[in-house]
Amino acid sequence: MDPSLRPEDKFQKRFAAELDELVEPDERTGVAVSGGPDSVALLLLAAATRPGQIQAATIDHQLRPESAAEARFVASLCKRLGVPHATLAVDISPGASLQARARNARYRALADWANEESLAAIATAHHADDQAETLLMRLARGAGLSGLAATRRIRQLDRDVMLVRPLLSWRRAELAGIVRAANIQPIDDPTNRDPRHDRSRFRGLVERSDWAEADRLASSALWLAEAEEAIEWSVDRLAGERLTVFGDTIGIDPAALPRELQRRLLLIAFDRFEVPRPRGPQLERAMRSLGEGGTASLSGLKLVGGTTWQVSRAPARKPR
Repeated sequence: MDPSLRPEDKFQKRFAAELDELVEPDERTGVAVSGGPDSVALLLLAAATRPGQIQAATIDHQLRPESAAEARFVASLCKRLGVPHATLAVDISPGASLQARARNARYRALADWANEESLAAIATAHHADDQAETLLMRLARGAGLSGLAATRRIRQLDRDVMLVRPLLSWRRAELAGIVRAANIQPIDDPTNRDPRHDRSRFRGLVERSDWAEADRLASSALWLAEAEEAIEWSVDRLAGERLTVFGDTIGIDPAALPRELQRRLLLIAFDRFEVPRPRGPQLERAMRSLGEGGTASLSGLKLVGGTTWQVSRAPARKPR
């Protein structure tokens, strides 16, 4: 590794401690690197603290003419660091929800790459400022607890690969400073400032505001994430007591349960039928109907209220 690229010892120690909590020290780990300052800082920290155990990948979304050159920039930097690098091209058609579709394609490509390379985990460069922006975005959309919990430090990417985010306590400015100290000119992606994207608008709000402190907002998101994990843990056990299967119907006993737990048990039924989970307002209307002993239809399922809620596949419509 080029010594000029090595971050200060204090940064290495801090990063090593946080990564060790997420990935065992002897596990080989992938790093997703776009070439922007955040991901370049992640690459520098990972290469310095786990030499010989890091591989990097750059996703080429093929949405901008510069993307191929940006991938080559990351490959060149990885060569200086002695880190194996791969460029993963994904195809995304223009249209609505472009960022969401790009994100899904990106994670699919990273999971496939990790499995091919026998990597235990993929690390991404999400940080405290990202957490703050996500929390505000989802508050503005009226999200519930699951949405407000925002980015988790660790989650399953697929059966064999974990997605880890070791930089959630780091600020954007700290990461930029690490890159400057290495005398690297990172890639500036103009889409990060495009006001057509929600993320860009809320990023500007956090940067300009004297009340939306990123550290505090990120701490709130962390507490919400821990609350979400606690509820999920409880519901997994509650399902064994309150969900029954008889024939092609799932029964739910909602008696004396807080509304949030009723909601989660109902969503488990949707998962077991392998149908899309309904959006919040749709589910709320259905739950009100079930609570009054009525019926509802959602995602191809028939829901019947009463002492025990019953969930089954809706009968096929007769042709006219």
